[in-house]
Amino acid sequence: MPTSTPRKRDQTFKRLPKGPNGGVQLLLIHNVEHLGRQGDIVEVKSGFALNFLLPQGLATVATDHHKRMVDKHREKLRAIELEKLSEFRKQADELGKQSITIEANANDEGHLYGSVGPQEIVDSLKGAGFTLASDQIRLEGPLKELGLYTVKVHLHSEVDASVKVWVVPTVTGDSGNA
Repeated sequence: MPTSTPRKRDQTFKRLPKGPNGGVQLLLIHNVEHLGRQGDIVEVKSGFALNFLLPQGLATVATDHHKRMVDKHREKLRAIELEKLSEFRKQADELGKQSITIEANANDEGHLYGSVGPQEIVDSLKGAGFTLASDQIRLEGPLKELGLYTVKVHLHSEVDASVKVWVVPTVTGDSGNA
């Protein structure tokens, strides 16, 4: 029977700095919704830090060096953030002027056979020159009837836009031949 010898780890891991509440202290590189803004020092659970924030490049370890660098560049970061915010507001104004039409199969009472969801709205907006992700479309639920809807589009933590969406019946080629 072979004797087991303890394995030596190839890597040495540094411990992440603990905060006053027992979590991990990180410095945010990007704005993270529901957590903080770029340059903020936040305390999160170690699993959230190790599995999401650090691998995605959204945060880094809050060392004294990083804190000094952020303090030094805070004005530049603020100017960049204001510029991004202004771009999002311009895009929100342009989206507010948009009215898109989506054709869907419906019965005589106006109920759709399927439904219109965020992806169909994103595809229609792409045709109008807007590039959005389907998770930016905020619907109360899928659109299941013909009509006009006002759909909320979430562009930034501080900027939302509204788009008019017309759901119309699909036009068939043989109308009025009775």
